[in-house]
Amino acid sequence: MTYEDKLRPQSSSMLRITGGKVYDPANDIHGEIRDICISNGRIVADVAGGRTIDATGMIVFPGGVDVHTHVAGAALNFARAMIPEDHRRHPPYVRNERHRGGIGGATPTTYVTGYLYAGMGWTTVNEAAVPILSARHTHEELRDTPIVDKSCCVLMANNEILLDLLEAGEIERARHVAAWQIWAAKAYGVKAVNPGGVAAWKWGKDAKELFEPVPGYHKVTPAQIITALAGIVDDLGLPHPLHLHCNNLGAPGNYKTTLETMKVLEGKRAHLAHLQYHAYGGDDWFTMRSKSAEVADYFNAHPNFTTDAGAVLFGDTVTITADGPWQHLLYKLTGRKWGNLDVENETGCGIVPYVYKEKNLVNAVQWAVGLELLLLINDPWRIFLTTDHPNGAAFWRYPEILQLLMDVNFRREQLKKLPPKALKRIVLPELDRQYTLSEIAVITSAGPARALGLPHKGHLGIGADADVAIFNDSKDIARMFAYPRYVIKGGEVVLEEGEIRQIVQGRGFVVQPVYDKKIEDYIRPLFQQYYTVSFDNYPVEMERLENPDIRPCKPGEGNSRTE
Repeated sequence: MTYEDKLRPQSSSMLRITGGKVYDPANDIHGEIRDICISNGRIVADVAGGRTIDATGMIVFPGGVDVHTHVAGAALNFARAMIPEDHRRHPPYVRNERHRGGIGGATPTTYVTGYLYAGMGWTTVNEAAVPILSARHTHEELRDTPIVDKSCCVLMANNEILLDLLEAGEIERARHVAAWQIWAAKAYGVKAVNPGGVAAWKWGKDAKELFEPVPGYHKVTPAQIITALAGIVDDLGLPHPLHLHCNNLGAPGNYKTTLETMKVLEGKRAHLAHLQYHAYGGDDWFTMRSKSAEVADYFNAHPNFTTDAGAVLFGDTVTITADGPWQHLLYKLTGRKWGNLDVENETGCGIVPYVYKEKNLVNAVQWAVGLELLLLINDPWRIFLTTDHPNGAAFWRYPEILQLLMDVNFRREQLKKLPPKALKRIVLPELDRQYTLSEIAVITSAGPARALGLPHKGHLGIGADADVAIFNDSKDIARMFAYPRYVIKGGEVVLEEGEIRQIVQGRGFVVQPVYDKKIEDYIRPLFQQYYTVSFDNYPVEMERLENPDIRPCKPGEGNSRTE
């Protein structure tokens, strides 16, 4: 047994799924009727004995993979405390003999998060924004989230130790510091949120121009932070590229910043987070319009990028982001409740409850832009289904987006509900593309698994993790994807006929990049001088993680792994 085998939760169950139409685009299988065999938690060529599931009349997908979500950590707890009205709108998840209870809605509690993801056939999630200072707490909540496997990205684009090094031109030392921070947080990847802007927010400012020095610094610019971190991630050989939340999120005219950012990243890997929030034209809120076509055109021509949609759906939610200055602006625009966190020398956080309204011009444009990007970006292997949960909508509403993508007539009916003025500012009415089931399998599973660098996820080939979702083959697309018949996690049937059958525990994916141990001699006195947490108490202990699985880094190979 290999080291990886020892880390993998072992299931003794043998299982054969027979008669279903299998959609496994990673292995070029598009609706073929074939058997899927499972043993010891993996897909195998054949099994003798065990249970058989007759999937005749059903479709078989690999388990879903969410590349960008927010499901654990201090910010989620803060948000839950701010929206008791949302808890009243959604009935509690009642404890029974098989599962524990909790609340749902915009910010489900840990247990319910696992149940709801599994209840739609999703088996792997990536928590996209973790401050190192609160990483221990985040891992404890991830450990408390059942069924799904987890990874997380550590926030780094406003860490003042790193910014000071970039200001001084000490890129090599910055690389070692970044590697130490990744391992200290027991993270899987690096997240950059509004590079330089959150550091500026600690002084009541922002960083809106890519090539202007960050407030408080003389030389370092957002563009330099972005290129330095992308280069560091590639040099360290992390499986997932730099996970980037661009500057000027949510602002009219911000598509220009997005295009400039992509040009700055020429030749480097990057995953552009929630692209919908970065594809707006116009000079102000009264002239805001879609610029998805321009963003998609550039994106299509540059294969070094992946992205997720960050799609919006109408209704109540709560916005949570490390982009503190944006959240303050949203508070000013809406007059809603506002919460702000300052995470020492690392990052920040803002929270504002929000309602997306069909008759609101700005919201209508946002709703359209997310769908437009999913329809205009021509390679489904490079754009993935997300709502930036809970910012655009709760993740459990994904089936609604799938129906909008697969049914152009349904989409046109929804367009009729928008203000006439909005229809003149979007391109969605002109788009008649309809996603196929194979393309849905790509944007929900195979594509994000590849982008995360998880070769054992997102497919049903021999040796893959036995994470499988089985759906009724129905014309009611939203209902079909909302209520799978069976969900199998690691070879165990966790959901059957809409009910949780058993609870299994997932894994926590981690990377351990190489760094010079002497870098701790540089970092330690900075902690003693500036931080409220001692240096020795800062790193997360491995036992805090649930079934930790250390994935390999391949230094120097990052730039080549864009496909």
